[in-house]
Formats: sequence, structure tokens, C-alpha cells
Amino acid sequence: MSLCLVIDEMHPSLPEYMQEIGVTLHYRPDLKAADVPAALAAHPYDGLMVRSKLRVTAELLAHGPQLRYVARAGAGVDNIDEEAMAAAGVTLLNAPEGNRDAVGEYAVGLLLALFRNIVRADQEVRAGLWRREANRGEEIGGKTIGLLGYGHMGRAFARRLSAFNCTVLAYDHDPAVLPDAYATLVGLAELQDRAEVFSLHIPYSAANHHFVNETLLQGFRQPIWLLNTARGEVLDHKALVQSLQNGQVRGAALDVLDNEKLVTLTPEQQTRFNYLMSTPNVVLSPHIGGWTFQSYRRINEVLAAKLQEFLKVGR
Repeated sequence: MSLCLVIDEMHPSLPEYMQEIGVTLHYRPDLKAADVPAALAAHPYDGLMVRSKLRVTAELLAHGPQLRYVARAGAGVDNIDEEAMAAAGVTLLNAPEGNRDAVGEYAVGLLLALFRNIVRADQEVRAGLWRREANRGEEIGGKTIGLLGYGHMGRAFARRLSAFNCTVLAYDHDPAVLPDAYATLVGLAELQDRAEVFSLHIPYSAANHHFVNETLLQGFRQPIWLLNTARGEVLDHKALVQSLQNGQVRGAALDVLDNEKLVTLTPEQQTRFNYLMSTPNVVLSPHIGGWTFQSYRRINEVLAAKLQEFLKVGR
């Protein structure tokens, strides 16, 4: 039997899934981040389930010495100190399988929005303008799409691109990543030499901070279209603005930003954001790539399956 504290809103199916595998929930999405340490100390929880309300740090884990696992309802684990988890003997479970299809579909949508001027055309028609030639677009077919990262999200995007008669290349620094029928694994230099579209699918970590910087962007042989459905911090937004201004980036679709709390933007961030908002070849959305009704429930399914296996082997 496991007792798990849940501190974020979850799909209503969660209690049903957890009951089936013998997990008792204390469902407390009302808890503020500052109140979580006291809640952990008040009960013998062996599990903690989170989204992105708080950072899981060594200090937090010290308040729950009986914890055996932290379940992250989603893919990204950038709010979790994995070294602290390992030091405390706490297992991390996450659910990238739960929203990978949503992200894969959304990335296709962003690429179509960029290539076919969908957002701009909609705004113009609403304003009474009927500009066909000015909105003549590009086709995905025949293009070479380069993916940075070939995990769950990159593969889901590549599978969907297979219907468009395009070439898909992928670079992943992990030598254990294997190719499949949907993409050819290449080195970063070859990807830069051949890609016309560059799509980011790597998780955020200290090592990946601003991995996509001015040097990398200027290293592409030809101007590129850029998509980011990963994390905002993997992209140097100063370099992105410069590359948009000098034409090295033909257009960008960003579902994530380096600071997504827009009311807290620094003056420098605000200046960059103002530029991105005013540029017609940039599409922006509020981190909704994996945010569907289907993925909301599926994340619970994935976590339940992983948690059941974890409890079964008695780790």
C-alpha cells in the first residue's frame, strides 16, 4: 500500500487509476508551494505527485524522509533536482508517453501555420483584407526537417511528418538513441548543412541552457525556419531575435519562452518579446503543445502503469 500526496490539479480519472493499483491519495491541489514541506512532514507519505507548482529540491525531500518516489504528471523534469533525488534514494517517475502525440500533432500545426501564413491571413480577413498573393506559402513536401533531440517528442513529430513526403534528419547526443523508419540520425554538423527547418525537442537541463545559441544558428548553411515545443531556456532568445533580424531565421514558431510569466519580464526580455509579438513571421502560443483533453487523461494512465511496476518490484 502506498500513500501519495498530490499537490497539483490532475484529470478526474486519477483516483480510479490509483485505487486499482493500491495507492491512497491525499489530493491537495489547494496547497501553496510554501506549504508542501509541512504537509510532507505531517504524514508518512511514500509518494509525491507534482506538475510544476514547485521545485523538488534536497531541502524539500528532507521534509519527507520516508518518500520513495516522486511522480511528475508530464514530460519535463526541469523542476526536479535529479541529483538530490538520487542522493535521497527517491525514484523519479514521469510520463512523456502521455503527451507525446499531442506535441507531435501540435508541432505539425505550428509548421503549417508558419509555412502557410495561417495566423496572419486570419487576422487580415478579420480586418477586411483579402490578400492572396501576399500570403502565398511554402509546402512541407520536399523540405528537409532537422530535429534536435530524438526522444518521445521528436519521434512523435517525425512519425507525423512521414505523410508529407519530406526528409527528416535527427541529432541526439545520446549514443543509445536508435534510428527508426521516420528519421535518419546524423551528426549536428550534417544537420546544420542540410536542414531547412530546425525543430527543438530536447529537455531543459543546466547542460542544455542556451544550447541553441548564436553560434549554432549561424552555423546553418542556409536560412532556416525554427520551431520550439520543448523548453524556452534551451534557446537563446537574444540570438533568435538577432537571427530573425539578419534573415538567418526565416520565421519562428514558439510554444515556449525563456520566461513564461509575462508580468515578470525583465526590461531586456520585454524588448525581445515586443519584437517577437510585432513580427509577422513569428507564431506564439502559451505552452499548449501537450495540452489536450486526451493527453490530460493519458498522463494518468502512464503514471499508473509506471507506478504499478515500481511498487511491484518493491524498490
